[in-house]
Amino acid sequence: MTRRGSEERDVGLQRPVEPFHRPYAGPEPPSPARRPKRLLAVLVAVAAFAGAAVAVFLIVPGEDEAGTDRAAVTPRGSEPQTPSSVPSSEPAQQMVRALPSPCGTVSEGTVAKAIPKARKLESANSTLTTCTYTSTGSAFRWLRVETRLYTAANTATPVRDAESYYDAQWAQAHEAPLARTIALERQGGVGDEAYRWFKADEGQPTVVGQVTARVRNAVFTVSYSEQAPAKGEQAERERACLAKATAAAREVFTALNDF
Repeated sequence: MTRRGSEERDVGLQRPVEPFHRPYAGPEPPSPARRPKRLLAVLVAVAAFAGAAVAVFLIVPGEDEAGTDRAAVTPRGSEPQTPSSVPSSEPAQQMVRALPSPCGTVSEGTVAKAIPKARKLESANSTLTTCTYTSTGSAFRWLRVETRLYTAANTATPVRDAESYYDAQWAQAHEAPLARTIALERQGGVGDEAYRWFKADEGQPTVVGQVTARVRNAVFTVSYSEQAPAKGEQAERERACLAKATAAAREVFTALNDF
């Protein structure tokens, strides 16, 4: 083989040049001046949303630590309060809770002594009951029981209202225009306070023995009437009339204590 041929073979078998490998390096973080504007806008939007959430939390009414709905609190005096929405300031366990049946407070025996063979007429609602026993033999002889109740559903001060009504009745007894007062005095042993009144009805030939008493938040009146006595018998009839009215009043008092 000639030298030229050998050179030609050497040229054809030359070793290829190896590629140059650059060492790996991570991307450099962008400088603050080159941060994308979109990221800045997102951050501003997040901050604005957080501020709005805090404002809504402070403005929207919720419940305080005691569980009171702040939105439901009405400023004092801005709206009239009904008696049922006003809590009573007086202990409920000391109240008369309900009224007995109108003719169920006086026993049949007591009624029979006052009005033999009596006929009765009654009426009732939740706060006022009346029962009247009349005689079949005399239009002037009758026994009447009226009971009035003040409840926490109707007033914030049931006992105080009952006291006011009792005081008004006591004052009216001193100035009754259609009655001539024969005796008027305080009565003990019947309720929290009571008085008895013996009077003659003006224009009617009758005398009436009456007992009015208060039992906490209830006020009742028992009246017994009969024909006016002849002169000289007034003191005796006064004692008898007041005794019958008082006997019935004591039974009404006992009945109210059971309610």
